[in-house]
Amino acid sequence: MAIGGAEDKVKERRVLTTFLDLAGNKQARIAVIPAASSQADKVGELYHALFSDLGALAVEVIHVDSRLEAQDPGRIAALDGVTAIFLTGGNQLRLATLLGGTAMAQVIRRRNAAGVVVAGTSAGASILCQHMIAFGRPGEWPTQRMVQLAPGLGLTNRVVIDQHFQQRGRTGRLMVAVAYNPFLIGLGVDEDTAAILNPQNIVEVIGRGSIIVVDGAEMSYTNVDRVQRYEPVAVTDMRLHVLTEGFRYNLLNRRPEPPNSKTSDPVK
Repeated sequence: MAIGGAEDKVKERRVLTTFLDLAGNKQARIAVIPAASSQADKVGELYHALFSDLGALAVEVIHVDSRLEAQDPGRIAALDGVTAIFLTGGNQLRLATLLGGTAMAQVIRRRNAAGVVVAGTSAGASILCQHMIAFGRPGEWPTQRMVQLAPGLGLTNRVVIDQHFQQRGRTGRLMVAVAYNPFLIGLGVDEDTAAILNPQNIVEVIGRGSIIVVDGAEMSYTNVDRVQRYEPVAVTDMRLHVLTEGFRYNLLNRRPEPPNSKTSDPVK
């Protein structure tokens, strides 16, 4: 579950409530990992209070401030028995540097493969995929050196995720990321919005914003490999879809499915 950041924490709390439902609702046992944040104590306390108030059975904050702590058997054991893992916002490169290649990262992947929902907001959303946007420049149209990629957790290798999307003008850098490797499907997730990816590779959109899907499968031309410095990048036949709540997107056939579409399979 990739959340675009700045999810509503006060009023309807639609995104957080959906996460709780996926985690088991009143039987939810949630592990919160605030490692991406420079204010991990404060952020951990915030989400502990939020999920407890929403009715989760148990919430545990697991602090990871060094790679040594990401190898700690006690912290890793805390992930046993949880029904959901929540990665908070902050700096995704910090999160990848702390967790990458560690026993904790391996356990997160194994738990997710076994059916445990893993959600991330903001930086926590970016790191969910194998190809992670580490940082970059804003802009509506693609230019060279607009995006830097780094390895993420690898829960999926089909998408590359960007967050705070329309609020921070990140269309250009997601287009460049897809131009680098058109196998990937770009998901640009707005604030207070989430993309839920199920085992059948169907993405469901929830929340008050939208998700921009960037599909380069039929891209016929790009000069991204040749332009220098900060010059404009050309792309042709790259598809963009704007999806709002209720839409689904099939990552296998690369087709959007409107609300109430008979071709949509239930998200599990």
